[in-house]
Amino acid sequence: MIKLSNTVELDENELDISAIRSQGAGGQNVNKVSSAIHLRFDIQASSLPDFYKERLLQFRDARINKDGIVVIKAQQYRTQEKNREDAISRLVQLIQAATVVEKARRPTRPTKASQKRRVDGKTQRGKIKSLRGRVDD
Repeated sequence: MIKLSNTVELDENELDISAIRSQGAGGQNVNKVSSAIHLRFDIQASSLPDFYKERLLQFRDARINKDGIVVIKAQQYRTQEKNREDAISRLVQLIQAATVVEKARRPTRPTKASQKRRVDGKTQRGKIKSLRGRVDD
């Protein structure tokens, strides 16, 4: 079980994890060993609460395709176990980021004092700049 929050857990059986060969440099090891991990997670078929599913499906992320499947490829490490842990932790971070509810912004107006300070600063700056001109005798 993968813990997402205090009340929500995700069963590892819902993840489709397969080992594939890594890309990039690495000599013969890259050609022989399947150390990269390809993780697929179907949002709609999961046991997540409806709130999590809705937020994930609305979340704008390149790793979520139009069918509602999260695809993560982990190939940073040389061992399959570390790449598996990395892929799962990235999935957890994605789910947690999608479910964060941001506080609604209340528009505010600047105070009279702050407006006066701003204008005073601008006029003072203008006086300084006007003193840079040519000096007349």
